[in-house]
Formats: sequence, structure tokens, C-alpha cells
Amino acid sequence: MDGLTDTLVDGFGARLRGQLVRPGEPGYEEARTLWNGLIDRRPALVARCDGDEDVAAAVDFARENRLPLAVRGGGHGVAGHAVCDGGLVVDLSGMTAVDVDPEGRTARVQGGCTLADVDRATQRHGLAAPLGVVSATGVAGLTLSGGMGWLRRIYGLSCDNLVSATVVTAQGNVLSASASENDDLFWAIRGGGGNFGVVTSFEYRLHPVGPEVFFCNVYYPVDRAAEVLRSCERYLSEAPDQVGPLGVLGRVPEIAEFPSEAHGAPFVAVLALFPGDPADGEEALRPLREITKPICDLSGALPYVEAQTVLDEDYPDGGRYYWKSLNVPQLGDELIERLVEHAAAAPSPASTVDVWYQGGAMAQVGEEETAFANRGVPYLIGIEGNWDDEADSAANVAWVRDTFSGLRPFSGGGMYLNFPGFLEEGEQLLREGYGPNYERLAAVKAAYDPENLFRLNANIEPKKPNS
Repeated sequence: MDGLTDTLVDGFGARLRGQLVRPGEPGYEEARTLWNGLIDRRPALVARCDGDEDVAAAVDFARENRLPLAVRGGGHGVAGHAVCDGGLVVDLSGMTAVDVDPEGRTARVQGGCTLADVDRATQRHGLAAPLGVVSATGVAGLTLSGGMGWLRRIYGLSCDNLVSATVVTAQGNVLSASASENDDLFWAIRGGGGNFGVVTSFEYRLHPVGPEVFFCNVYYPVDRAAEVLRSCERYLSEAPDQVGPLGVLGRVPEIAEFPSEAHGAPFVAVLALFPGDPADGEEALRPLREITKPICDLSGALPYVEAQTVLDEDYPDGGRYYWKSLNVPQLGDELIERLVEHAAAAPSPASTVDVWYQGGAMAQVGEEETAFANRGVPYLIGIEGNWDDEADSAANVAWVRDTFSGLRPFSGGGMYLNFPGFLEEGEQLLREGYGPNYERLAAVKAAYDPENLFRLNANIEPKKPNS
């Protein structure tokens, strides 16, 4: 904050319809605290914005005063980019309006919304936007880096269902981005992260889903992991693209829903959502529930909004989280053995190694049609370090990194940039994540943010002319 006077800061605060919060003031601790308890940063200012004009004013203030600038939507990003030390946070968390057009099957969603905000509004009309799998997740960060959810194989990624967006650029301009307006920007924000501006609203295409769905949630003994994971593979080769399973390797939690004799035992689980009639879903998902004798089967019909919260208890506010990911082209015997071994070695019983079955609608979009890359890879491995005690942080981070390194030989490159660790591998990781779209993204970055104001993200350096 060198060079910033109280008069200058007061003047900025007076321009906002929202609230400017400084250290020591009421609301500051809440404003700097994120879902991921690993992140402990102290911004100099937090602009709790109330509309596009506030966001533009905040961007102008950061640019003019050379302040680090972070953007907070839902505050759920595992890498913790939503706050910064000593800079300005553009906080959208109060901007949560959702405007649904049931006839046109679209919804205009402000940038501070969570999945729960959107699902509540759209489900009143029996519609849904393809979003994520934890209801507290913010739509902004999720969508900008792709957006993997239960509907990915039938309706695609969150970014594939983006119709238009409102973006505040590094110059403080408020632009519309769509296929017909600023189409280069529209291309870039569909997978290129927060590199290009503050997206203050998203217009999503909606699809008929719910209000009741059938949810598969079955846990098998881990010694049947190869059989279970391969059965999911075969199932998808024969079934329509309505279902996007998630395989999970972990340990049975010590809670009443699970048999007490199984508490702490390693498992391989299959989770999947059928978006149509629950009776049809029960029949369609039956093969995933009868692979072998389960430890426990928690499957059943439930409202879609509840299905979107099934995993919420696994990710409480203030827990410690460190996640990485990588794409793999096949599930061979050796890889499955490694998945089981690494999951068993996790220091925390809450940690998991996950297998996201990709394909379907998300693979039918061209590799360069949006900025999201590596669409044709059939599997994503997610490595989730989840724990509570700060004293256990070093061991859990080391486990994730060791697992990532151990699985790298099975990957042809690429990962999901919503699960990036702390991006410690630098440009190499980003080039893999953005794939063949990296150079084009760098050119768009140079056009909209040549000074790299928006750098607290999976950051793409602006491509200089003739470079």
C-alpha cells in the first residue's frame, strides 16, 4: 500500500455502492477467509462489490495504484487465488442474483453465485445448468476452467453451456462476450481461467433435469478395484452418454451410514447421477450397483438439489485441501494397482484418489473450439489431499505430490486446472493444461490484459508482438 493515502482510499470507498473493508474493520476476517483452511493471506483492501460499476472501479483502482489484484467468486478454489497479501480483493460474493428464462431455457447468473444458488432457481422450472458436484462451489472459477459435473457426458462441461458473459477487463471496460460479440474473449474464458477479466455474470444454457433423479452411491471392497473400475468402463461402452460415473478410492468414514465393521476399511466406490425419470435411472444404473457384493449401497431416488449436496459433508469450510490431477489414456492393470497403493498410503482417512470417466458430450466439442483442452482423453485422475489439522499439512501435501509423480508415467500430459495444486510446476504445467490452445490464449491475453493485471490464477503470460 506504499503511496496510498487515507484520502485516496476513502475516495475509492466512497465510489462504491458496496463496501470497502480494511484490516481491523468489521467483516475483514470473514472477507479474507476462504473455504481452504491452508490459505492464510491478508489483503490490504477488500471491495465487496454490488454490480459491474463497483467491479470496474475496483479494477481501475488496482491498476492505477499497481496493487496485486485477486478476484473472489465463491471462494472455493483449492489453489486459494481468491485472496492475496497486501493487495486488493474484488469480492463478488454478494452478487448472487439468478434470472431464469424457462421458455428460452437459459439463466443469467451473477459471478458470486454458488452451485446451490443456481440449482435452487433453475429447479423451480425442472431445469439445470451442467455445473459441479459440491453445492458450495462458486460457478465462476468452476466455469472459467471448464466445469466437471455429473452431467458432463450428456450435456458437456459448464463452459460448453455458456451462452454469453459480462466481463470487466483490465482497462475497466464492461464488455459482453458471446459468439457474436468479442468472440475471441468468449473463446478464451471457456477454459482459460480468470486471465482475461472479472466475469460478473454468466448466461447458461439449461436442460431438463429433475426435480427427482436417481443417484448411484455404492461402495465395494478395494480388493475388487480392477473389476469395479473396468466394469464402469464396459458400462460406458454399452450405455448412452446420460451417465458420467466417478470412481473413488478411499477409506470408509466412521459415520452411521456405513456398517460399523467396515469403518476405516479401504473401498472403491462408484457414484453417478441419472438425470431422467428416477425409475428409469434405477434400472439404468443397476449394473453399476451389482458389480460384486458391496460394503454398502446408499443409492436411491432424491431431489436433484439434494443429489448436488451428496458430497458436501466431505469438504467442510476450513478444512485443509491440496489437490492435483492428470489425464490418462487407459486404465491398465499396473495403473489400477498404483491407484490402490497410493490411496492406501494417504496420511488422512479423508483423502481420496478419484477416477473421472470423461467422454460423451464433453469429447464431442472440438479441441480448439473452446479454450478447454485435452477433451479426448477418457480418464482424469484426481488426487485429493483432505485433512483437518495444520500439523499434518506437510505430510498430506507430500503424499499428493508423491502420488502425482508416481502416476505421471501413465499420463500422456494434461490435467484439470481446477485441481492444480499450487501450480508449482509453472509454465510446463500450464502448457499441458491448456494444450494446443496455449499460444492462442497468450495472444488473447495480450489483447485484453497486456500488463498481466489478472495474474493470480493459472496464469498465462501475455504474448508480446513478434514473440
